[in-house]
Amino acid sequence: MAGKPKVAFYWCAGCGGCEEAIVDLAEDLLQVANEVDIVFWPVAMDFKKEDVETFKDGEIAVSFINGAIRTEEHNEMSFLLRKKSRLVVAFGSCAHLGGIPGLANLSDREELFLRLYGRQEGIENPDNVVPKTRVERREGIITLPGVNEEVRALNQIIDVDYYIPGCAPPPNLVKDAIKTILSGELPPEGSILAPDKTLCDECPRRESKPEKIFLKEIKRISLVDVPQDRCFLAEGVFCMGPVTRKGCGERCLGANMPCRGCFGPSSYVTDQGSKFLSAVSSILETDDEEEAARLSSTVLDPAGLFYMFSLPSSLGAVFKDRKNPNILKGSF
Repeated sequence: MAGKPKVAFYWCAGCGGCEEAIVDLAEDLLQVANEVDIVFWPVAMDFKKEDVETFKDGEIAVSFINGAIRTEEHNEMSFLLRKKSRLVVAFGSCAHLGGIPGLANLSDREELFLRLYGRQEGIENPDNVVPKTRVERREGIITLPGVNEEVRALNQIIDVDYYIPGCAPPPNLVKDAIKTILSGELPPEGSILAPDKTLCDECPRRESKPEKIFLKEIKRISLVDVPQDRCFLAEGVFCMGPVTRKGCGERCLGANMPCRGCFGPSSYVTDQGSKFLSAVSSILETDDEEEAARLSSTVLDPAGLFYMFSLPSSLGAVFKDRKNPNILKGSF
């Protein structure tokens, strides 16, 4: 065991799908477990923070951290794993870009607390009591991690060496990435371990996409029946495929659902949401301002659509990437 590289997995603010992605390796997980020493994976085994603290700095070969950074506990564990690891991988959309939890940045923390604990349907809380970080009781002091003002992507908190995108990353991508990292033949630092082309490049529906699309109407996927062989955009349904990195295995497309952008942008796209918004503006078939406004009003949740997975990492941000301080990241 002493000769095997030490590996850690940790779950921050996320749905748990990235933990399932590890399990989804199936029999390949046994091969990975045979080649490494898993020294921290609290969702699967009885590990504690103290177990990580006992390691020397850099003794862990690689830590895979999934989920966005939302609480003080996430901050603390991310800093600790960064210190104890030679490599840190942002695993999945939430760690990579901020993910769906990052949409909480559209509201401030106090507003969210009041909504969740004071104004939520079915909750009786007339005094608007919200969770506290410290409460004294007869039995002793009860503490909870504090909630940060903003949701952040992992690279807005610590230095990140590599990224595995996806919600959740598909098993083949996870397996290939782990093999690449453990091989010692590392790609350039900061690499996203997925193909650097857009989803449209491999979309099974691409043959039905006309050379130029003009939209007279914007449709919602829940209200229309799009044929399995038809381009969603050509049918008037928004699909983030033109601005999203490929490598997901077209799982949503296979279920007759448009891409929502979980793999994030390719290197050719600076801001995923604004790039798609620009593309949409160019295909609306109208020069009339009132008609354009009417069409735009049919998009009920533009931020949630265009920035479903990337709001904390958008150009409308207030935080800086630690390794690229000239690039602002955060929330609107």
